[in-house]
Amino acid sequence: MGKVYEQIDSDLRAFIEKQPMFFVATAPAEGGRVNVSPKGYSDTFAVLDERTVAYLDLDGSGIETVAHLRENGRITVMFCSFDRRALILRLYGTGRVVTPHDAEFPDLLARFGPHPGVRSVIVVDCERISDSCGWGVPRMSLDEERSTLDRWAVRQDVQKTRDYRAKHNRTSIDGIPGLAAGETDPATVHS
Repeated sequence: MGKVYEQIDSDLRAFIEKQPMFFVATAPAEGGRVNVSPKGYSDTFAVLDERTVAYLDLDGSGIETVAHLRENGRITVMFCSFDRRALILRLYGTGRVVTPHDAEFPDLLARFGPHPGVRSVIVVDCERISDSCGWGVPRMSLDEERSTLDRWAVRQDVQKTRDYRAKHNRTSIDGIPGLAAGETDPATVHS
């Protein structure tokens, strides 16, 4: 049976910090498509306090999470253990998008490892923290993190990044607004 926690305690924090990847799920307010995104790079997720977490939103071909959060704020983050310990941890909450234009962006950015191509930081206020067994999840080992996304982002100059984001990140696949025109400029600093 699963357990509900009042907060992210030291054991849950250690579990989260050990995971090489996590999943993010969001959905539009009405109709539209539910989105589930796998996220990698072990240094792109941070526990800010006992009920607040954040992660780097790196360049990508879609903008579903940002669009959904701006529309309704609903988000679930899931960590799934693939090692000996069978455990799934879900963080249900309300998310918000912090862009390079926001005053808190530099302080949040400092919490993560160095990555180019940062579009924003997603901050989640956790309303429910719960686990489940994960007995049906296979055991797998991590060979290595892929560096492809970081290498791609480094090769882009300011104009290429701006053009890419304008083409792929202005609206979700359901037409919900994502990044505004002024938000497509790349951040002048890396995380």
